[in-house]
Amino acid sequence: MVDEKKIRVTLIRSVYGRGRKHMACARGLGLRRMHHSVEVEDTPQNRGMINKISFLLKWEEL
Repeated sequence: MVDEKKIRVTLIRSVYGRGRKHMACARGLGLRRMHHSVEVEDTPQNRGMINKISFLLKWEEL
């Protein structure tokens, strides 16, 4: 069993008033509301979503 790297992502700004793709990235990461934190796997797909909405997020590697 390989130990997967994780990233903790927290939504610190609201997605309301943002573009449809930005809202979709937040939902794709599993973020539902402000100050909600989730742990996601460190994959290129998740990194791309984090980079796209990085101005809305706070994230840290675990």
